[in-house]
Amino acid sequence: MPSNFTYQDIVRNEWVDYNGHMNDAAYAKGFSLAVDALIDHIGLDEQARAKLSYSIFTLETHVCYLQEANEKQDINVTLQLLNKDAKRLHVFFEMYVRQDNEQHLIATSEQMLMGMDMEQGRPAPFPETIAEAIETIWNNHKHLAAPKQAGRQIGIK
Repeated sequence: MPSNFTYQDIVRNEWVDYNGHMNDAAYAKGFSLAVDALIDHIGLDEQARAKLSYSIFTLETHVCYLQEANEKQDINVTLQLLNKDAKRLHVFFEMYVRQDNEQHLIATSEQMLMGMDMEQGRPAPFPETIAEAIETIWNNHKHLAAPKQAGRQIGIK
């Protein structure tokens, strides 16, 4: 299974607000769709979720809005796995748009994801095949430096 992950979409008409650019909630929606794609990427597609009675929930998220995006712009979301344990993933997504033949970082989302046993309704370790897929990603990401926006706190200095 490939360790690289990219989610691609387009800024949809319904994501554009009265200011003429992508609404703040739409950035969160884009990152949420990227989580769904990541879950599929590691082997937890709809069929596997049903078979294993297992899913992944988002526990916490922190979005940083860096630049505007406009309707019909292509967006690409990349992943860096910052940390993991038997049932959690600390992930960092970067959202880019292509403009003037260059990729521009427009937003980031740091998230804590939790594996859930859906029969028990409780956190549980990742099933073996999912854990192996996560380990493949981790082995390619564990040496990377943390992104600038990772671990930020909100506050007034």
